[in-house]
Amino acid sequence: MGAVAGGFRGFATYFKGIMGADAYTKYLEHHTATGHADAPMTEREFWRDRTDRQDSNPQGRCC
Repeated sequence: MGAVAGGFRGFATYFKGIMGADAYTKYLEHHTATGHADAPMTEREFWRDRTDRQDSNPQGRCC
């Protein structure tokens, strides 16, 4: 049963990556790794900024 649960968690992580749900986590990791002096955006600010950038600069995407 543990292997099935582990496989499901792996698939869920993979699927979140494809859908972009892990973008904020990646942003925080990048923000920390590059040594920014200012505080990172909150999750709400991040998603608002990302949506605004996508709306102002549309690229090929499914939706």
